[in-house]
Amino acid sequence: MDRSSLFQLIQEQLDPENTGFIPVENFTSLVEHHELQLDPSKLDMLLALVQSNEEGQVCYQELIELMSSKRSSSFRRAIANGRRTLQREILLDETGLGLYKRFVRYVAYEILPCETDRRWYFHQNRLCPPPVFIAVVTIVQIIVFMCYGIMLNKWVLQTYQPDFMKSPLVYHPGHRAQVWRFFSYMFMHVGLEQLGFNALLQLMIGVPLEMVHGILRISLLYMAGVLAGSLTVSITDMRAPVVGGSGGVYALCSAHLANVVMNWAGMRCPYKLLRMILALVCMSSEVGRAVWLRFSPPLPSSGPQPSFMAHLSGAVVGISMGLLILRSYEESLQKQCSWWVIVFSFITFLLFAIFWNIFAYELLGVQIPPPP
Repeated sequence: MDRSSLFQLIQEQLDPENTGFIPVENFTSLVEHHELQLDPSKLDMLLALVQSNEEGQVCYQELIELMSSKRSSSFRRAIANGRRTLQREILLDETGLGLYKRFVRYVAYEILPCETDRRWYFHQNRLCPPPVFIAVVTIVQIIVFMCYGIMLNKWVLQTYQPDFMKSPLVYHPGHRAQVWRFFSYMFMHVGLEQLGFNALLQLMIGVPLEMVHGILRISLLYMAGVLAGSLTVSITDMRAPVVGGSGGVYALCSAHLANVVMNWAGMRCPYKLLRMILALVCMSSEVGRAVWLRFSPPLPSSGPQPSFMAHLSGAVVGISMGLLILRSYEESLQKQCSWWVIVFSFITFLLFAIFWNIFAYELLGVQIPPPP
């Protein structure tokens, strides 16, 4: 029986008056006595929809959304409240999978805290669209770094090379009227060590996140971290330039770590405590290194060194905006009040930062180092 025939049968036989609701007993009989051409996981979901209802009715619209590979918020709440159990073996036990499906299973256990969400993602996953955003950003960063490394013949502490700071991609307070620099600085890096750290974290954390939550949400989170990084520096460290994608990287990392902590009991990623400790140590070390380079540079330099505030502001964006994005798997952000509160807060900060960059430098008499 195809999907359209099933919908027609349900509406004609079980809801002839077009009330929008179907009695649970009738729907259960339909599921048990008709051959539904569905994968086993979706059949589990249909049965769960029936079992979780306490009013003796099944919403017809909920059924249509589920059959169309969508899940209503009420169905998700029923699962979250623990009013049903999965009938089949857990996802981890499935055997005979190909390389790609094994990787998808790994991503499901790495990112999602709920077994139902993991099962749903595993069976619904399609390699379209592919997770290209993080990969493209990382490739561009590597290409830009290699071009400047070859041109300057310098692969570490590149900011000590005057020609490096002349790049149109670097954010410099003297060039803050060039708006693209508030974003483009993410393609420049202090040296090989900063690029390696950012690229490794982006690929290890960003790609799985993008596979689960999609390119729009993860690109929004990453770019919000990047923009917040440069704007925060322009407010708190007004004489400093900014280079590196640390704002976006820390937004991804802090969002993922916060999601793991908030859903600690449900996460099934191996060695999660050890991995979290290592991630926090690495991130703290990178921030400490950035602070050291900012205030105690190992070599004399003609101007201020890049600020470390982008790391911290990226982490704040990840914990606030990113945590909500990661907790709202397959749920519309637009329908959540907390999402609009966060968006309003970010826009307010953005407007304040624009006002600050236009007026505060002259009002406070800040002596900006001459642009390179």
